Amino acid sequence: MLYSLYELGHMSVAPLRIAALMQSSVLRSPLNPMADTEVARTAAAASDLFESMTRRYRKPDWNLPVTVVEGAEIPVTPRSVWSTPWCRMLHFERDAKALKNARGERTDPTVLIVAPMSGHYATLLRDTVNTFLPEHEVYVTDWSDARMVPVIAGRFDLNDYIDHVMGMLRALGPETHVVAVCQPGPLVLAAVSLMAAEDDPCTPATMTFMGSPIDARKSPTAPNKLAETRDIDWFKQNMIHTVPALYPGAFRRVYPGFLQLASFMGMNLSRHVDAHYSYFQNLVKGDGDSTDKHRDFYDEYLAVMDLSEEFYIQTLEEVFQKYTLANGTMTHRGVKVDPGAITKTALLTVEGENDDISGIGQTQAAHDLCVNIPENMRRDYIQPGVGHYGVFSGRRFRTEIYPRMREFVRTFQSEAARGAKRGKLKVVSEQR
Repeated sequence: MLYSLYELGHMSVAPLRIAALMQSSVLRSPLNPMADTEVARTAAAASDLFESMTRRYRKPDWNLPVTVVEGAEIPVTPRSVWSTPWCRMLHFERDAKALKNARGERTDPTVLIVAPMSGHYATLLRDTVNTFLPEHEVYVTDWSDARMVPVIAGRFDLNDYIDHVMGMLRALGPETHVVAVCQPGPLVLAAVSLMAAEDDPCTPATMTFMGSPIDARKSPTAPNKLAETRDIDWFKQNMIHTVPALYPGAFRRVYPGFLQLASFMGMNLSRHVDAHYSYFQNLVKGDGDSTDKHRDFYDEYLAVMDLSEEFYIQTLEEVFQKYTLANGTMTHRGVKVDPGAITKTALLTVEGENDDISGIGQTQAAHDLCVNIPENMRRDYIQPGVGHYGVFSGRRFRTEIYPRMREFVRTFQSEAARGAKRGKLKVVSEQR
């Protein structure tokens, strides 16, 4: 019922939003003699603010048409090279001819960036991808919005997520480097553990965890405490709703993106209110640079996706209540997950000093679990002065964190991989 009421609310304000857009256009028109008055600017700003707060935010575009290699602009094309109804693996393919002209015969490491499946789209990692592009072959997991996946496609739970990660690593082949950003950390570690136990040749050369809840018991944050103080039945009754008939995933049970967004914003409500008030003032003043930055951030931040019921509930149970990976009881389709099986994959953990989502120590816990990785194949770094999003985006990520990740990947890139010529990955579509 709540999901349907939410949709009804959006539809009911649509005429008012259109009217606000028309009013803003008329007030700012150069043909309007009152356009430059304070009254007109204030009214136009109010219209813009109303429109932005009632808009339906769609999945953002990647907007990464080029990268710069050795001072030359190289065209970039995102291509889906592996897919299921629940995920696409995108390759940010750099133009081969232009790339060769710019860098010669150099072979760049292959990196799979596993994006969070926690409410926001993979485009939240735009800055991460853009930073890696000049010196890596970059692949990214582009998870599907559960409300867009028909019920006939079946369920999607933690086992399926782990299967997807292993499937993509196998598609990419040996000498791949995997980077897990936030939420997928425990599941990527589980996938690598299972592959290592099987002595799979496609077990990645390195794994990097960034702001991940490997062990959420350490330095618990507000989201961690909320997950602990409510039982699973409470989450099922209050957070799970049915997708309305408007969408391809009609009748699927999901954790709606708008509830996730409300939780995110509620954690820092005063900051978001202040940001919108500043946006309103800058609109009145005509400060285009500041308003553009606000729009860019909130166009991304307010675009949200639904999660399948089983994935959300199992994540709460396994990661934030029972801590099954951390305490050694996690299984995948009846097989015990043992991070101790990893012996040949190098490990890097990255945390933010001011992270209010994954506290200090939660990501470092990977070192405690991976007891058989040699000491010379381990790295740990805490970035001063950044919160959760600063771990994978922003100036300090680009200038302080990324250089360490780059060096780490190259340190453990084998000589064979340095000289190897990777062929074009065959496009694979798997039915699950």
